[in-house]
Amino acid sequence: MQIEEPVPAAARGWALWDLGFRPFYLVASLFAALSVVLWACEYAGWLPGSYMQTPFRHAHEMLFGYTLAVLAGFLFTAVRNWTSRPTPTGGALAALVALWIAGRVMMVTPFALASALVNAAFPLAVAVAIGIPLARSGNRRNYFFVALLLALAVAELLVHAAALDWGKLPESFGLQLGLDLVLFVVVVMAGRIVPMFTNNGVAGAGATRKPIVETFAHGTILALVAFDVAGVEGGLLIALLALAALTHLVRWALWRPWRTLRAPLVWILHAAYAWVPVYLVLRIFAIEGSVAPPWALHALTIGVIGGMTIGMMTRTARGHTGRPLRADGFEVAMYVLVMLAAIARVFGPLVVPGDAYVTTIVVAAALWASAFGLYAIRYWPVLTRPRVDGRPG
Repeated sequence: MQIEEPVPAAARGWALWDLGFRPFYLVASLFAALSVVLWACEYAGWLPGSYMQTPFRHAHEMLFGYTLAVLAGFLFTAVRNWTSRPTPTGGALAALVALWIAGRVMMVTPFALASALVNAAFPLAVAVAIGIPLARSGNRRNYFFVALLLALAVAELLVHAAALDWGKLPESFGLQLGLDLVLFVVVVMAGRIVPMFTNNGVAGAGATRKPIVETFAHGTILALVAFDVAGVEGGLLIALLALAALTHLVRWALWRPWRTLRAPLVWILHAAYAWVPVYLVLRIFAIEGSVAPPWALHALTIGVIGGMTIGMMTRTARGHTGRPLRADGFEVAMYVLVMLAAIARVFGPLVVPGDAYVTTIVVAAALWASAFGLYAIRYWPVLTRPRVDGRPG
């Protein structure tokens, strides 16, 4: 009996559906670039308000559109490594991408209820897709990712329920819950990977983790989630934010960020995490009325989430396509553009006060779109072609 050998990936020439990070990083980068450009043009009055329509729509799409796509791509890839069991590939992976795209399309239709169901279905589907290999392998340590995705589905439904005038909760409630949950993911994953990547990538870096600091880092963000859900305001919330900011500043310092400047794949993660205490402090100032709430919001969304995702999207794509973990000029340009976008959006109104602050929004959008547009162009061949070492994935 003759058994034919399977055709190696390199012979197929097309690898987009071979592993979750490939299609999701590609569609996320394209969406991040195009949607923000359209939003900025609408906000500046250069286009009629027909796409995003409101700041809440823009916030929804960047959180439940862009961020969830990156998270899905990361989890499908990471869970396979953690469990040595398959995650969606091929037609199943394509179907999940189609579901995500359907959510983006539904957001611009008048079918509000259908949009809510389609968009909530995506994190639920991702939860099932990673939950099966986690359960079969007994990998209980990462069950919280399934719980997180279920909670994000709830947050999604709360946003749509508010838009449909169901109940008394505002749209901002579901959005804030979603942002808090994503921040918690960043805090957990950063604690796992940033010290490790730092010590592996920078000789003698000496990044350390202290159990008491880790406990407070996780606990303060979980408490923040609870406070925001319960509607706690005033002095108690300010005290929690101050404690959290101090904790995360200490945590960041223990990772020795100043020793990573010659390792762009590492320093971008440190630069992104530095925005965590900035975000927490700006929330305090926003509560006191010293700054506008969008300052804090964009410290989190552009600085923390944007910085972390662009850092992981480049690192994951390189590592899982058999390329060396070394950033070139393109990656450095992406990192700098995202950090400049955060600075322009958060602190630009200080430099350009009054009605001219719209200019800072346009500048920040242009920087952001340039970073992710560059990623899409640069990584298109990386994400669609087989691994350079001939291995599967």
